Amino acid sequence: MISIDEAYVDSAAPNADAAKNGRGLVTKKSFVALYISADKQVIFGQCQGSGKTPYECSCDFGRPENPTYRCSCPSRQFPCKHCIGLMYAYTKNAAAFKEADLPANLQEKREKAEVRAEKKKEAASKPKQVNKSALEKKIKAQLEGITLLEQLTESLVTIGIGNMNAKSAREIEQRAKQLGDAFLPGAQSALRSYTTLFHDEDSAKEPNSIAREKIYSDALDHLSRLYALAKQGRIYLEKRLADPDLQPETDSTIAAWLGHAWQLAELREAGLMQPNRALMQLTFHTYDDIARQEYVDTGIWIDLEKGALYTTKNYRPYKAVKFIKAEDSFFQVAQVPELFIYPGDLNPRIRWDGHTVRPPTPEDYAAIRKSAHKDFAALIKLVKGGLKGPLSERQPIYLLAFSQIGIVQDTLVVEDAQKNRLTLTDRGLDEEPSSLQVLKLVPDELRRNQVLVARFRHDLDTKRLEVKPLGIVSSSEVVRMTL
Repeated sequence: MISIDEAYVDSAAPNADAAKNGRGLVTKKSFVALYISADKQVIFGQCQGSGKTPYECSCDFGRPENPTYRCSCPSRQFPCKHCIGLMYAYTKNAAAFKEADLPANLQEKREKAEVRAEKKKEAASKPKQVNKSALEKKIKAQLEGITLLEQLTESLVTIGIGNMNAKSAREIEQRAKQLGDAFLPGAQSALRSYTTLFHDEDSAKEPNSIAREKIYSDALDHLSRLYALAKQGRIYLEKRLADPDLQPETDSTIAAWLGHAWQLAELREAGLMQPNRALMQLTFHTYDDIARQEYVDTGIWIDLEKGALYTTKNYRPYKAVKFIKAEDSFFQVAQVPELFIYPGDLNPRIRWDGHTVRPPTPEDYAAIRKSAHKDFAALIKLVKGGLKGPLSERQPIYLLAFSQIGIVQDTLVVEDAQKNRLTLTDRGLDEEPSSLQVLKLVPDELRRNQVLVARFRHDLDTKRLEVKPLGIVSSSEVVRMTL
């Protein structure tokens, strides 16, 4: 039985235009035939386009966690607007779909797809064959790249933060392109995160300006990271090269820092797959990562059983943005058969290949609230301990069970039951939208005895921890403050 609603179709659409166009097909009554298979797993039909012959489209939910969309139209989007419109038509009026046998060509495609799925499942269970000679050559090239990273970091220290400007930043970036050639895109991105601080000439005109002071603080943090990345990266690569199996390290994030693109098969083999997890998204936003030259769709999710907070990232490079589906806010519960977790301590990245959905229940919200930290003092100690490592997560996300949110001496604060307080700030990740103004608009009852989704930030100037509000979890909803 097919169980989908409009929210499901919205999330399945590759972009907003595709969803809009799909709805338009239903409104214009472009579907001239609507059917459902006898086993209630496939909806299919015909949609009149600009030509004489209607397009043949179908949505196969034989594997509900990973449905298959097919259409005779030339679109390169999956699902195309015709499949999206077909699903919207079903959510609007399922009774309009007449039971019918699948066309012979569609039945044949289903059978072939089942065979491919079985082969893929068998392949996933087999150990991955590695070309050790090619991999050893790659690691040696990375070590040469580490030498370049050390030289570039030394150049930045020699230039000095006070003498950095847009011209010198771009000169360093030009030399840093070789890091990409050395299979170190992560290191290249980390270096660009430093140099992009100096792209704005206006902020450099006044040495004592607030903007300049902020740059100084951020630049020092970035330099310490670059130094640690070069040092730990060399140790990691030399250790890996000495390993007969050349295995990547899974006990830390160093591989990802250097730019290792983890494959699901690698994560499975490393024991970083958890079966049958239920996830809810707490926040979502999309930003333009200039350093990486791509758009990033990022979400914060919680495992409803374990209470662990995770991050999803969908990277859409500028050059391929038209061909990669953009992710969006997700308001249902995702039932994930296989959850893959990247190496990392706090808010590690996760991925999965297929899921089913269900509406959230009061028990789900209760589970989220139960996992929140109730003692701010203990949590502050925990966060500060995690900040000691130069490559550690600088702005981790936690759930805070608070008694009230209010203003103390013109400063917005959040307070726990023991009267411990944390200052609220609008400063979090540079790409995140403001949230304090949204917080001021929420009803009074949401500012008392609720759970705050908060991103911690260590103010390098005052040496104090602050939190940026991302959302509030009540007993019946998640109120998001960043979109």
